[in-house]
Amino acid sequence: MSGTTRTSADLDPRRRRLLYRAWHRGIREMDLIMGRFADAEIGDLSEAELDQFEALIEVPDRDLFKWLTGEVETPSNYDTSVWQRVRAFHRHDAPIHS
Repeated sequence: MSGTTRTSADLDPRRRRLLYRAWHRGIREMDLIMGRFADAEIGDLSEAELDQFEALIEVPDRDLFKWLTGEVETPSNYDTSVWQRVRAFHRHDAPIHS
């Protein structure tokens, strides 16, 4: 089971492939992070933004997770507008159980 809540029927082949890859990364936590973002945003990304997202999809899960948590600074060549959107999409300013 992928976890996706979005149909890919209305997407072009490139977006379908990226949506699939976002949900099938290897580490479940990164599937949820990248997959949920893709579910919400893939249809609205421009070609340039798709290039940025595709580059992020190639990054190993552990590196992405360290960047997301702030454990390691995001390299400048990956600190794109799409990466900022991914980070903002998953930002929580309050504890889950408050």
